Amino acid sequence: MKVAVSSNGENLDAQLDPRFGRCQFFLVVNSDDMSFEACNNESAVQGGGAGIQAAQFLASQGVKAVITGNCGPNAVQTLSAAGIELFVGQTGTVKEVVEKFKKGKLSPTSEATVDSHFGMAPGAASGPGGGMGGGRNMGGGMSGGRSMGRGMGGGRGMGRGMGSGRAMGRRMGGGSGLSGQSTPTMKKSDPVSNDWKLGNLKKKADDLNRQLEGIITRISQLESRD
Repeated sequence: MKVAVSSNGENLDAQLDPRFGRCQFFLVVNSDDMSFEACNNESAVQGGGAGIQAAQFLASQGVKAVITGNCGPNAVQTLSAAGIELFVGQTGTVKEVVEKFKKGKLSPTSEATVDSHFGMAPGAASGPGGGMGGGRNMGGGMSGGRSMGRGMGGGRGMGRGMGSGRAMGRRMGGGSGLSGQSTPTMKKSDPVSNDWKLGNLKKKADDLNRQLEGIITRISQLESRD
């Protein structure tokens, strides 16, 4: 019967490696005569799915039992689907654990002992950048280009703050403000009434309030997901 043991070395005197999917080697041992084959675990360097790939490899080798220290949920499911018995929580040399197996001193399990990504180097599962940003900005900024800290992020988490972008579009209501609409140039000689000016400013203020409300709502939605 072929028994696979997660191992730190390439012989029967090597110590059992407690990591199933990311162990250095698998020793495939014939329990009848203790002959064995040392196999490099190529799945150990994978960014994800190492346990699944390792289980699939052992199934292709005709292994009927696996002895290791810890095993994640995906690997457990793959081994079970392949009809391979799993024995976890073991320590010692490869030879010692196989001898225990032959004497019936080990109990099989169908439960994972660790979460996914166990044994992975810290940060290996994180995306590039490691922050919350990722994209250029949150919802394309505020339509006016340099407003609200360059679109609340610039792709570096929550970015350069909510205000480093030329003070809310330079000023409220003029230039390239938050509304993204240019203000008509008024000549001093234009016969414009105060009522028209006041109405125009109120319209812009309403537009700004709507945009700010939309941004605040979006921020609340994103914070609630964390």
